[in-house]
Amino acid sequence: MGQGFDAAGFEVCITDVDGDALDRCPDHWRKMNANAADEDDMQRVFGQLDGLDVLCANAGIAGPTALVEDVTLEDWRACVSVNLEGAFLAAKYAAPLMKAAGSGAIIITSSTAGIYGYPNRAPYAAAKWGMIGLMKTLTMELGPFGIRANAICPGAVEGPRMEGVLSREAAAKGMTRDEVYQGYAAGTSMRSFVQADDISNMAVFLGSDAARLVSGQVIAVDGHTENPDPKL
Repeated sequence: MGQGFDAAGFEVCITDVDGDALDRCPDHWRKMNANAADEDDMQRVFGQLDGLDVLCANAGIAGPTALVEDVTLEDWRACVSVNLEGAFLAAKYAAPLMKAAGSGAIIITSSTAGIYGYPNRAPYAAAKWGMIGLMKTLTMELGPFGIRANAICPGAVEGPRMEGVLSREAAAKGMTRDEVYQGYAAGTSMRSFVQADDISNMAVFLGSDAARLVSGQVIAVDGHTENPDPKL
């Protein structure tokens, strides 16, 4: 998303728990090493900002791929913490900055797993559903201050993270990686995976004045998911 906002003329500030990933970002971006699920880190990050026009709550982890009876409480909590609590903390500390300005846009990255039930991904789906509830509440609390909130729900996005999901699902279901990949693609009406730029383009639109009255929306960028279970 950062590259899309950069190209659109925004000043980009990015946080990540992975220092190597930050080092790969453009030098002119403001980069802060921080854990999205750690409140002290989030206080530190937002305390260094003089203002904030757009918040992208985009931190997330895939969590375990397993039947619900095989998911450990530790893995459940880790997934919910990063995805849902991370979005909550970002919104918590962004809200005062945006209220002071009388405007702002909050963009929460949920998932199509936040729209459908999702087999073998209970912690992830629960967190992503919760993020939509958080977004809907933010619109009601913050709308009177000129602040909008929306959720983007990506489908299967090409990249290293999705490759990990494909491998784990293949192992859990006794399938090959390619069979799972084709199942995901066949489960969309457009028969396609999503590219990172597709998500970035939607985020930039939602953060722009062109979307000044778009708020409280759950927007899937997924090629129209028809069946969230590639096995069926």
